[in-house]
Amino acid sequence: MKAGALALACLAAWTLPAAAAPADPVAGAAKAEVCRTCHGPAGVSADPAIPSLAGQPPLSILYQLIQFREKRRLAADMNAVAAPLSDQDMKDLAAHFAAQPPAPGFPPGEPALLDTGRQIAQAQHCNSCHMPGLKGQKHIPRLAGQPLGYLRTQLLNLKSGVRADIDGTMASAAQVLSPADIEAVSAYAASLGP
Repeated sequence: MKAGALALACLAAWTLPAAAAPADPVAGAAKAEVCRTCHGPAGVSADPAIPSLAGQPPLSILYQLIQFREKRRLAADMNAVAAPLSDQDMKDLAAHFAAQPPAPGFPPGEPALLDTGRQIAQAQHCNSCHMPGLKGQKHIPRLAGQPLGYLRTQLLNLKSGVRADIDGTMASAAQVLSPADIEAVSAYAASLGP
């Protein structure tokens, strides 16, 4: 299944009425025990290489879990965790983490670097998909408050083709960014709070 078709299937699974039960954040909390080890007790990561899940749009979490389960996004730990998850498990986990308060953002770094990052984000129209404040929407992830190392790695992986995205938009956007640009825009996004 191509990425675009997979995305439509994800959206349909989340939004169309079906025989499956609706997403249950309480059930998701019980299922999230294994997630807390890496992503933090409330879904806020303390590891600079691991994303925070708290406050992410539920469709974004659902899409990423499907990607990991189907091995369209490769990360050994996440592929193993996602492999046994049912669609209902994923919907419940997504609802649980979406309901948690988002990561507070990291202490501001060097003002000139953050200003450069803000300018790059504006020039690249990051807020047109990720929304003002880079808070995410629908299947587009929240970037605000994510760990700097995680953001940097994901942009580098999108630029190099190691990581695919839903429709090529992020891979295309990353192509024009230099390593210095990636550092600046990552620092800017990491510094943003809820």
